[in-house]
Amino acid sequence: MSLIAPPLALYIHMPWCVKKCPYCDFNSHGLRSEPPPYADYINHLLADLDADRADFAAALEGRPVISIFFGGGTPSLFSPELIDRLLDGVRERLPLVDNAEITLETNPGTVEHGRFDGYLAAGVNRISFGVQSFDDDKLRRLGRIHSSDEAEAAVKSAQDAGYANINLDLMYALPQQTLAGALTDVARAVALQPTHISHYQLTLEPNTAFAANPPPLPDDDHAWAMQEACEAHLADAGYGQYEISAYALPDRRCTHNLNYWRFGDYLGIGAGAHGKLSDTGTGQVHRRWKTRHPRAYLEAAGGATRIGGDSVVSPAELPFEYMLNALRLIDGVPMADFAERTGLPAERIAAVLTADCQRGWLHDDPQRLRTTTLGQRFLNDVIASFLD
Repeated sequence: MSLIAPPLALYIHMPWCVKKCPYCDFNSHGLRSEPPPYADYINHLLADLDADRADFAAALEGRPVISIFFGGGTPSLFSPELIDRLLDGVRERLPLVDNAEITLETNPGTVEHGRFDGYLAAGVNRISFGVQSFDDDKLRRLGRIHSSDEAEAAVKSAQDAGYANINLDLMYALPQQTLAGALTDVARAVALQPTHISHYQLTLEPNTAFAANPPPLPDDDHAWAMQEACEAHLADAGYGQYEISAYALPDRRCTHNLNYWRFGDYLGIGAGAHGKLSDTGTGQVHRRWKTRHPRAYLEAAGGATRIGGDSVVSPAELPFEYMLNALRLIDGVPMADFAERTGLPAERIAAVLTADCQRGWLHDDPQRLRTTTLGQRFLNDVIASFLD
């Protein structure tokens, strides 16, 4: 088998936030007394992109970018003028498809009135708000810097500016949260009429403040009850679940995240950013990640020391890597995609597929790879079954 180049996206990491949340294990750094060098960072992002383009010229040739995602940290700390300059630089270096999806993650506590007009003019056509909850007590427990009223005002401000594609991030199974509380959060989110809702369980990640001092969280059974009830509420409101934690109105699924889950390719620029590229010439899947700390990244000035690591995904690891993404999709993926995007024959995973079907984790469908309801609940076990 040979690799077929999948769609290509671009991820841009903005590493600063106002304050580090106790549950967060992302590469984010709270603001200190001296403001971050925002303008200088934009220059380094473009230098980073130039260097990656040179290193992967053959793999990138003739491939347009379908989506751009500004993640963090809090990208909305960067002014619309800086985002505009960066996007202009990206367009000069990479071809974009018409109407490419361009998402900016936003903290409701960092936006200023009128800034959404500037982001929209710069080309950002999708806003993702990190709301997490509409319960002010829960927001305080999560270390968030905004209130529920501020979250609602920020969403309405973006809508007034002309944004028609908005995502809200919500968590459930929060400290001492009840089923009624989780449903209230979903109801308040739906009332704002976003096009997309990401609804995911709070988990205790290593090396976070919550991991060191765990708050009182609902047990697994209560968390599962919240997930099922909230999923039903979202479905009744017209939000179809298409991934374990993603719900969207018709035709509003997130292009960027779908590309991840379908084992697509993406360049990653910025401190700690990860990228994945398929080289059809060599038949290899290549991963690259950048040095994590903003200071070290800036000091690299687009040079080789900006790279935190490079690796080629071995054939033994490819089935697990592929399933880690694809099995999150509720509708699954065509079975043929496995061979096209890994370069491995489907026979490579035949025995595991048979075993997982017998366990009731996967549908017995030779044309489509898809988890059952039971498989979705025990997704980590299903994915682990593909470890070599």
